[in-house]
Parts: sequence; structure tokens; C-alpha cells
Amino acid sequence: MSLVMNEDHCRYLQKRYDVFKTQKLFENMEFSTDRNKISDWAPLIMRGRDENQPVAANYSAEGTDVDFGRLTRQMVKYLQGKGVKTEFNRHVEDIKRESDGAWVLKTADTRNPDWQLTLRTRFLFLGAGGGALTLLQKSGIPEGKGYGGLPVSGLFFRNSNPETAEQHNAKVYGQASVGAPPMSVPHLDTRNVDGKRHLMFGPYAGFRSNFLKQGSFMDLPLSIHMDNLYPMLRAGWANMPLTKYLLGELRKTKEERFASLLEYYPRQTPTTGNSSPQGNASKSLKRLRKRRRAAVWYGDCRPRRRLARRIAGSVAGRIDRCAADDPADAPMLPRARPVLGRSSERAGTGLRHQVERKP
Repeated sequence: MSLVMNEDHCRYLQKRYDVFKTQKLFENMEFSTDRNKISDWAPLIMRGRDENQPVAANYSAEGTDVDFGRLTRQMVKYLQGKGVKTEFNRHVEDIKRESDGAWVLKTADTRNPDWQLTLRTRFLFLGAGGGALTLLQKSGIPEGKGYGGLPVSGLFFRNSNPETAEQHNAKVYGQASVGAPPMSVPHLDTRNVDGKRHLMFGPYAGFRSNFLKQGSFMDLPLSIHMDNLYPMLRAGWANMPLTKYLLGELRKTKEERFASLLEYYPRQTPTTGNSSPQGNASKSLKRLRKRRRAAVWYGDCRPRRRLARRIAGSVAGRIDRCAADDPADAPMLPRARPVLGRSSERAGTGLRHQVERKP
């Protein structure tokens, strides 16, 4: 759901709706400037709002809420049932590449420093989020030179009062302020985590020097080398609006952050919500050159979901091409994603519904 709150933004949202409505993927999207209709979609955002304030909203009932923690545990359990071995509480001490192109990883048990295990593999996939930068640097590959990481955390107000959370069943996105980066778009969300419902508003930018929530405060200092110092400084200078936005966010008091929340939830009171960090994300990325495609790294980035699909698709495609020794093996991507390489318009509504229904 999209919500805007001034005349210029209302006109913009109307035009955007008119364009998107012609696309099959958005044919069920609704638009309204009627306050009662918007209140039906998301009651909390309209209660207590100034009657003279222009408002408009787009709404789609086809949205989803994903508990990524639970989803990850389910996927790991599924893979274990297929024979995949998983190791937990392991720390990668070193990564080296042998003359035949294979990778050798030396790992240690975080609970028992005396226990060590050496692994050898043809393909190496670094999917450690913010922690991938440290592993990439340990690999020593030329493509890893020049990468740096800026650990920016996301802060949200959270309301866990069941009576309040049950009154909101939507993800309501606003519009970024003039000059603000797209990542700053505020949203008021329903979140279901481990069976409990929460109401969350954010994000507000925070900063910690650890790349992961449970990482070390020395992660950032130890990651800075001569080859990535200039790219990191250059990134800040070349993206001055983003730099100013982040600095401004860091200077905000809790009261100033709460004032932003009131624009989306006018009747929220300071005593019914609290601010909580929801994770770190290393924001700097540099494109890999195409060389020997035996190692792929996947750092944390925004917008994460869109890039995650693109990166995962690229990785799977390379494995399809590199590892399929038997020509009779059908590539996995077309089977997993029937719409791969087909536009939503040419695919038609039938294929779209088929994909949506696929378990």
C-alpha cells in the first residue's frame, strides 16, 4: 500500500496508478482519495488525521509478509532432508586457492577453539551478508580488491501491543522527502515473527562498526586496506546527498524520530512503542569482473530482495553452464522459474496465475 499526504504527491500517485493499471501484474491494484475507503484498508493511518489534509493511496490485497527467520529454518531443514550437510557455530579462519583451482577453507568451532576442520571444494559461494566482505578479503582473489563496507543499521519503532497490532494489516509505504535517497522511504508495517504480531515503523539510519548484529566492533577498522580506502572515501564524496542524509539521521533525537511516525500513525503515543535496531547492512558494492567463475560472493545490500533474486539467478545460471557434465540434465532455472526471460505482458495472465499458485 502507498500513502501520500499533499496535493502534488496525490497527483503523482494518480498518474502512477493510471500507468501501472494497464500492466497485467498490477491489474488488481486500487486507487482512492476517499478517506473512508483508505480507512477500510488501514484504519490506524487515518484516525486522528487532519480532515483538511489531502491524502491518496494505492492498495493491493496481493501483498505478502515473510518471516525470514522461520523461512530460513524451513529451507535448511528441507535441504538437510535432501542430503545437504549443514554446520553451525563455525568460523572461517582462512581461505586459499590451490593450483588446480579448488578452494581450501580452514574453519574452527566458535565454542571449542581446539576443534578445526579443513574443507576442499570446487565452487565457493560466500553468502554471509555483511560478513561476506571479510571472507572475500581472506580469499585473496584480484576481484576482491577495492571492496569496502559501510555498516549502516536500520532502526524501527515497534509496537507489540496485541490490541493495536490487530488493527493494522498492511505494509504502508510513504514517499521519500525531496533529496532523500530511495532507501529512506518510511513505512508502517504489520510484522509476524514467531507467531506474534507487531506494528513497526521506520527505517531510521543508525551506525555501528560491526558488519553483523553479533559481529565485532573491529569489523570496519580491520576491513580498511590501501586498496579500498580511496573507493570508500570516493563513494561518500560522490554521493553527498546520501552522506548528508545519513549524518542527519544519526543526529536525530528519539523525539524527532517519533514526529515522523505521527505522520503515518497520528494517535501513536510515546509510551506504546519502543525503538529497536533490526540489523546491520554493509552498503558498499563493486561489480565483479568476469574471470574464472569458481567463486561468488553475496554481500548485504539494498534493495535486498530485488538484488538477491538477480544475484541468485546469475549464480544458478553459471552453475548450470559450468557443472552440467551430462547434456541430458535439464537446466534447473527454467524449471524453477517458468517466467524466466519472459516479460509479464507476453507471458499473459494465465502464466502469472500459474506461478502464483505453484507451491
